[in-house]
Amino acid sequence: MKRALLQLVEELKRLKSTGVEAVSVSEESLASLRRRAGSFSIGGSGGDGAASAPLKPGGSSIPRDSGPAASRPHPDTAPGKLPDLAFSSGPVSSGNPGGDRPAFRVATVPQPVPFTLPDGDKRTRWEALRELVLTSEICNAHLRDGCQVVFGVGSLDADIFFVGEAPGADEEIQGEPFVGPAGQLLTRMIKGMGMEREEVYIGNIMNWRPEMPSPTGNRPPNEKEIAFCLPYLLEQIRIVQPKVVVALGLTAATGLLGLEGKPVMKQVRGAWHEAVGVPCRITYHPSYILRNGSMSAKRMVWEDLLTAMERAGLPISEKQRGYFT
Repeated sequence: MKRALLQLVEELKRLKSTGVEAVSVSEESLASLRRRAGSFSIGGSGGDGAASAPLKPGGSSIPRDSGPAASRPHPDTAPGKLPDLAFSSGPVSSGNPGGDRPAFRVATVPQPVPFTLPDGDKRTRWEALRELVLTSEICNAHLRDGCQVVFGVGSLDADIFFVGEAPGADEEIQGEPFVGPAGQLLTRMIKGMGMEREEVYIGNIMNWRPEMPSPTGNRPPNEKEIAFCLPYLLEQIRIVQPKVVVALGLTAATGLLGLEGKPVMKQVRGAWHEAVGVPCRITYHPSYILRNGSMSAKRMVWEDLLTAMERAGLPISEKQRGYFT
């Protein structure tokens, strides 16, 4: 039961990190949860840093607004509140009535590693950078069995460079960003822009899927993880030299642009920013559309993409302008 409650806490933490302020729980389910929980606390901010979204009977869930699974930095991973990520590699026995079991092992995340790329054209420098990332001992130390480090893909002459958060389950298996359901939607969005996926460039601020205590679920990368991987992303932008960068979701935007405080999407969307000298537009992550498929949500994202196309000097037809109106 304790394991199930811990999983519930993790899910509530994930929901809260994406901006959810309440979840819908029936009176019956809430009463059952209280009976089963006993003295095991699932609320507040206990010693493990758990801080769940409040359970409110009735009502409806407040929709999340960006990022894959969780796209806003969790309060416990905000600057000054970073977990160490250096968990014990020994057995866990305290409070484990089922006997000893392996602890959750996570490699530590060091400071960014300086690197130098060889002289040459875009392809030469990109291939050297890709090899550097794919063979990184640090990146590989965080991989689950059978999974891969994820590096950017696309045209090195792309006008538009999409930046996402971190690989998910599908991405870490295939070793390519945005190949799961959100990625498939992104591909359709790109086609709606009049391009093929191969004509743009797609990267992430993270090169591995952030570890979780169980095989399922995702969490946003923390500050240390972003700091280690970010130089590789910035170098990809320098190599490609796109006309516009599109940050998909708040976590991608915060990591890429170093946004201070705890911004919300409505504060940063609709304005131009700059990433290593390239104009950057922030919009919702495709997973937001998968969760909230309203016409208004689709229109907001589409307007951001049209604005990016205009800034990049790409042609826009009247049909494209009329989408989602």
